[in-house]
Amino acid sequence: MGKIVLTEFTSIDGVVEAPGGEDFKYENWSFEFDRGADGERYKEAESLQASALLLGRKTYEGFAAAWPQYDGELADKYNAMPKYVVSSTLTNPEWAGTTVLNGDLAQDVTRLKHEVDGEISVAGSIQLAQSLLALDLVDEIHLMASPLVLGHGRRLWPQMPDKTAWTLSEATIYGDSTLLTVYQRRIPSA
Repeated sequence: MGKIVLTEFTSIDGVVEAPGGEDFKYENWSFEFDRGADGERYKEAESLQASALLLGRKTYEGFAAAWPQYDGELADKYNAMPKYVVSSTLTNPEWAGTTVLNGDLAQDVTRLKHEVDGEISVAGSIQLAQSLLALDLVDEIHLMASPLVLGHGRRLWPQMPDKTAWTLSEATIYGDSTLLTVYQRRIPSA
């Protein structure tokens, strides 16, 4: 059975908007601090262990425009692996191995978790990540926090329908004070 692994770059005040992108007041803010070679190796290994990608439309379009142009182990993995994009507007994805999910999100993701063995990686995709958290479908959260307070921008956690409990399974400092934390969903008792 598959598990949904949410992976986000975040500021210490919880902003996840455009960590490596443009069209934001602080472009590429996640690169202002060096994650070091170990931090880069961690992010590459995290990506390589995924069995599939689950992305929102905007993140998918960015990945689909970039990854087919690259070579190497990670590019080969991304270009060959199954990709699922949640969208009500995308109809003909061109990136090989892509399936569009445009039905009931909870049903589609629950089905994916039964069909895909291993990790189903959700990278970025803020709106999708928020929906998955609200539906309590996320099994693991990886946060790579840059030591910045941005003060504004989209945050990962909006209002949630209920509380959820998590177990911290890893905490590592990389490079210049970049903190990686990994949380696993604590299953509620019946």
